[in-house]
Amino acid sequence: MNIHADAVTAPPLPRSLEEMRLPTVMMRDILLKTMFRMNLEHVSQIARTICLPVPVTQELVDLARSQRLLEATGTLHATSSSEMGYQLSENGKARAMDALAQSEYFGAMPVPLDIYRAQVERQSIRNVQITRKQLTDAMGHLILPENLLDQLGPAVGSGRSILMYGPPGNGKSSISNGIRDAIGDRIYVPRAIEYSGQVITVYDPIVHTAAEEQEDDPTSLRRTIRYDTRYVLCDRPTVVTGGELTLSMLDLVYNPTARTYQAPMQLKSTGGIFIVDDLGRQEEPPQALINRWIVPLEEGHDILALQSGEKFTVPFDTLVIFSTNFHPNKIFDQAALRRIFFKIKVDGPNQADFLKIFAMVAKKKKMPLDEATLVHLIKTRYPEIDNIYANYQPVFLIDQMCAICEFEGIPYQMTPDLIDRAWANMFVREEEIVR
Repeated sequence: MNIHADAVTAPPLPRSLEEMRLPTVMMRDILLKTMFRMNLEHVSQIARTICLPVPVTQELVDLARSQRLLEATGTLHATSSSEMGYQLSENGKARAMDALAQSEYFGAMPVPLDIYRAQVERQSIRNVQITRKQLTDAMGHLILPENLLDQLGPAVGSGRSILMYGPPGNGKSSISNGIRDAIGDRIYVPRAIEYSGQVITVYDPIVHTAAEEQEDDPTSLRRTIRYDTRYVLCDRPTVVTGGELTLSMLDLVYNPTARTYQAPMQLKSTGGIFIVDDLGRQEEPPQALINRWIVPLEEGHDILALQSGEKFTVPFDTLVIFSTNFHPNKIFDQAALRRIFFKIKVDGPNQADFLKIFAMVAKKKKMPLDEATLVHLIKTRYPEIDNIYANYQPVFLIDQMCAICEFEGIPYQMTPDLIDRAWANMFVREEEIVR
């Protein structure tokens, strides 16, 4: 059942070390490594850095003190703070160095995979309710066939996979971006997750757009924490990939220096959209890529592997949008097509929509419209290509005329001669090149 996006439930704050459900040694070592690398002394500073509430951080500090890995230093001076200061003991420094040799990871405590699964369910992309108005508002700058939104709306609202196909240059990529804009709400992305003692970083500033954080009152002695800050509040993520996509990019990336893992693209896109643009242009055949997605698309989970070869499952809660210029029957078998829930053809505009797009682009580019030139274009040029219109053509033709006018040193203008010169650059004539 779809729910409104603003009903996303924040991840609850852990209230104790026991509620963290992480190995105690792992938490202690991350504490020591963080203090060692960042020269932190006060519990409030440490809590902010490892992204835990102060009481839980104090519990962890007390544990390390009981093991003689930390020492209390007292307050630095009367005017600075009433907080107790702590520093690594000699044993603590040795343990921090040993822990860093095993893994360079420090900072935010990771979220156990099982706890992350529960948060994924709370903010699932399949819970998002998309209305016709949202889609129309997000794509208001596009001239689309009348029935296209009728197909897109249920497809996006279902959170299931979508294949958009049709001739090139007709806005499949723009439609994908419009879908992303229509969703428009926020979810909580973990900075890192933990499985079997291994740390997998998930939050990526390149992929994830963090919401602006509310600053705490500097005069207040307490931080106002409303949710588990091991997560970052972000816009629903959108990962876009094209011809560069390879099967290896869908696996965990191991950093042998830091001895940590980085989440693959589809895991980073959890709760959001994964767009595979220009399907059929990749090194691997489309059938191989779809075969890799069969289990995730059908079962709602993906299978990843550690360096040791151990395999485990992670949530696959992503709206996958495939976009291709090829006919689906030429690049997929029927079994693969069956697993893509929605197949939507995106055709070029008819003549009326083409003229609307042309007028809209001309206005944006400050190019005056000329009726005689448009008649010449429609009656003379387009019959040469069987009156096949594409959405990219108005932009191409008007940009060409703008460039010619600038070169010739004349005001922007539209004439049959200029449109012919622009037209000559839009297509390559079939001919033999004599060598």
